[in-house]
Amino acid sequence: MSSAQSEPRQLIWRKAQESMNNGDCIEVAVANGKIAVRDSKNPDGNWLVYPPQSWRVFLEKVKID
Repeated sequence: MSSAQSEPRQLIWRKAQESMNNGDCIEVAVANGKIAVRDSKNPDGNWLVYPPQSWRVFLEKVKID
């Protein structure tokens, strides 16, 4: 679901530096003050949008020490 008003190609998408270049990762971008997330294998497909606080909580839960 894409609820941000920006077009995906206008956003600055980033992925983890540790990710492989085989496309098996997600990309994130800031879109209208929210966090947009998409599948790097399908950059023209649907993308999800989360409030920054929800994204921070998610990152804290998945961090590997």
